[in-house]
Amino acid sequence: MGSAPAQIPTSFGHELRACLRCRLVKTYDQFRDAGCENCPFFKMEEDHERIVEVTTPNFNGIISVMDPSRSWAARWLRFGKFAPGCYTLAVSEPLPEEMQILCQEEHVQYVLPKRM
Repeated sequence: MGSAPAQIPTSFGHELRACLRCRLVKTYDQFRDAGCENCPFFKMEEDHERIVEVTTPNFNGIISVMDPSRSWAARWLRFGKFAPGCYTLAVSEPLPEEMQILCQEEHVQYVLPKRM
């Protein structure tokens, strides 16, 4: 997690997906090529089936954040320490249990989504 910017989605069609942990939004191909900038321990670029496990096409809204550490909206949405990029406002699916355990093992916070 740092200040290097995440890839910006190359299209805003049906191929967009959001990371279930950090809510970063990119296309499937971008996750396949570079993984998630905030969640490198998921190793999506090495295991393409993992992309389907830890991302979702079902999300609400998109916000673009250029400087998460200075953005009140990014801090309020709990991604003030993530890479600059496009994020969803909300996902309604939780991470699979084995991925939640991986987050614990990696000592990274995972917050269950609120019921929608």
